Amino acid sequence: MNYKKLGNSNINISTICLGTMTWGEQNSQKESFEQMDFALDQGVNFWDTAEIYAVPPKEKTYGHTEMIIGNWFKKNKKRTKIILATKVAGPSRKYLRNGENNYEIKNMTMAINNSLKRLQTDYIDLYQLHWPERNTNMFGKLGYEHKENNWTKFEDVLNNLQKFVKEGKIREVGISNETPWGVSKYLEISREKNLPRMMSIQNPYSLLNRSYEVGLAEISIRENIGLLAYSPLASGYLTGKYRNGQMPKGSRMERDGDFWTRYKKPNTAKAVDAYYEISKKYNLNFTKMSLKFCEIQPFVSSVIIGATTMEQLKTNIESVNIKLSNEVIDDINQIQKIYSNPCP
Repeated sequence: MNYKKLGNSNINISTICLGTMTWGEQNSQKESFEQMDFALDQGVNFWDTAEIYAVPPKEKTYGHTEMIIGNWFKKNKKRTKIILATKVAGPSRKYLRNGENNYEIKNMTMAINNSLKRLQTDYIDLYQLHWPERNTNMFGKLGYEHKENNWTKFEDVLNNLQKFVKEGKIREVGISNETPWGVSKYLEISREKNLPRMMSIQNPYSLLNRSYEVGLAEISIRENIGLLAYSPLASGYLTGKYRNGQMPKGSRMERDGDFWTRYKKPNTAKAVDAYYEISKKYNLNFTKMSLKFCEIQPFVSSVIIGATTMEQLKTNIESVNIKLSNEVIDDINQIQKIYSNPCP
């Protein structure tokens, strides 16, 4: 396994992060335990979850993923071996805190205390804001129109997080689904006010969506706030399993296709086929090539994988062991020029 620092902290995280959002929905607790056991044995010490998981989010499965992880901690007594990341949800579903789920101190306190209880731990290594509270182009939606709303100011959010740090409930903080402006403001205010510093940005990044490179990559490198790349396989498209109109039974798109619309774009299939041909040309496993491309980027701290089967998990983790030649990278970049971010 490979490791990097989490931001400018002294925490070493594996460059493969165990994603957990299917646990409690597509995966049972028994299957989730098997994944955690195997991942840790392979040196994957960085695990990511969120209060709103399992996904697709539902009231009846809210918090179930954290509960499963907590049960594993209770059973195995290996909490200290894991760098645990979770997230507090911003404004979204009415069943969260009776719809009062902004980043005010009352709501954040309730959220973190409930996460700690479900996770059966006294502390969280990385506590992340799941998405901005303010109106913005959340999740990379295009056609942004600026509409101001009431939102908790950056300094107030950082003061809330500082309270939790002082109480020993969290070690480091991060953001997710953020914009260059939001990242810059958080860093600026934390520096000026001596408040907790954001150590990571969890945003989508894959061969089908390299939009992170446009504005945020420079911030990651210059400010040492690395990307935790989620959806690196584009909901399975970059494994090749949906090629030629295939729809495997039990797959994410077959089960919840109406929810996972991000990659249903006009040029998705063409781009996937082109990248698949590169993997064949150089005798590479398509899944491993797709993941390794993300891992080797200088602005990436860790690549968040998600698997529903042990076979998938093993393949994903094994991606750290392959190398991509300059020729492979050049060919990939040529496809990007033709199908530039078909799924932003």
